Amino acid sequence: MTKLSLEAAKVLIAAGERKAKEMGLSADIAIVDDGAHLIAFHRMDNARIAGIEISQNKAWTSVAMKMPTANLAQAAQAGGPSFGINTTNQGKIVILGGGIPLAWDGVIVGGVGVSGGSSAQDVEIANAVVLAFESMRGYGGPQIATVRIGSFNPYSEMGNY
Repeated sequence: MTKLSLEAAKVLIAAGERKAKEMGLSADIAIVDDGAHLIAFHRMDNARIAGIEISQNKAWTSVAMKMPTANLAQAAQAGGPSFGINTTNQGKIVILGGGIPLAWDGVIVGGVGVSGGSSAQDVEIANAVVLAFESMRGYGGPQIATVRIGSFNPYSEMGNY
């Protein structure tokens, strides 16, 4: 099973923070795994407290819906085919831009969620994270994914306990 590693998540958060600083913003940045569970979170100095949950829910939504959160905005408008979708899943689905899934060979391995500016600004920061994710593949950067086969039992060599 392929998973997004904590080491990679830290690198991705750093890329998002660099972009936010370049834009003069303080952002909340969340990275989730393929099950939409939080791997890493970073709240920049002076970032909004409300952005903590918003960024995490954007990341969750991007994985749960298998699409960028910005794609939901139009469909969720009154009269749209997905009107009211943001009221499902205990209100966890976010229809604001800034959540983007991270895919490895066409398979979603995680997602990023950003909250700190307008939806367009959050998308720009999230896109910087996606670019960092894509560049890590080809340049021998931090391990993006790990493969776990079987399990390690530290007591197997030490007898039964």
